[in-house]
Amino acid sequence: MHELKTNREEVLSKSNTTDVSVVVPLLNEVQSIDELYDKLKEALQDYSFEIIFVDDGSTDGSWEKISALCEKSDNVKALRFRRNYGKSDALQAGFNVVSGRYVVTIDADLQDDPFEIPALLEMLEQNCDLVSGWKKERHDPVSKTVPSRFFNAVTRFTTGINLHDFNCGLKGYKREVIESIYLYGEMHRYVPLLAKWQGFDKIGEKVVKHHPRKYGKTKFGISRFLNGFLDLVTLLFVSRYMQRPMHFFGSIGILFLLVGGGISAYLAYIKIFLGEPLANRPLLFLGILLILVGVQFFSIGFLGELINRWQVKYQNPEIDEKAGL
Repeated sequence: MHELKTNREEVLSKSNTTDVSVVVPLLNEVQSIDELYDKLKEALQDYSFEIIFVDDGSTDGSWEKISALCEKSDNVKALRFRRNYGKSDALQAGFNVVSGRYVVTIDADLQDDPFEIPALLEMLEQNCDLVSGWKKERHDPVSKTVPSRFFNAVTRFTTGINLHDFNCGLKGYKREVIESIYLYGEMHRYVPLLAKWQGFDKIGEKVVKHHPRKYGKTKFGISRFLNGFLDLVTLLFVSRYMQRPMHFFGSIGILFLLVGGGISAYLAYIKIFLGEPLANRPLLFLGILLILVGVQFFSIGFLGELINRWQVKYQNPEIDEKAGL
């Protein structure tokens, strides 16, 4: 369990008395915090708002800075991880304590423009469940922009969600959206997908200003794209096959069994009817291997079905009785 430390001990109300909750995950951004707070305060002057800074294990004095803001500003809250857990965990920690009708996320590096937030809120008020920013003109090096475009294209194709910038830190949500999802790992990139799975399919997009980094350096390396793709594969697999594992593993197993069986039948034919030796044929070992692997995949699917059936039986006894399991 993550260790969280707050500057305030009051229990946050879940009533909708606050218009906007702004969640700001940060890691070693001490130079930009004051400027970001001033801009957020100016951008949201027509709303009742709270700003939740989540320090993801900073070592540069960021915690002391947001603690000071928290002490002098009633609309600032501070959360702290004692070590770095990642952006998804930081966002989830902020989501756990929001009190606003709408929730906005923004990075602390000042590259996202706080003055875009009112336009996001207007789209939420109109009909959207979620609005994602689109950094159409990015002020980042090629080493970030080119992989990011490829990543977004693949994600757009595989998820069917027509967004150009899944990884934009500037997003707006209705509160019920963030209450319906849980973030971990690198899942912050796929909040639109998670929201869609929960029935929130009114997903909008808005072109937002993007500024060059003013202080410090980026905290993300090339590994984030690899981790992101692995998380995407996990999400797609879980969403499509969690309740029917045999459809996935069984299909692969049947394919291997058919190919392996076909190879074995061919070799049996040439051995029986043509009298050709099989001992020096690598194809024989390939056929045997495919049959064995096919049986293993089929068995995994069968075990997955048994596990699902066990969960239904022991976690939902009222369903168990009706189904006659």
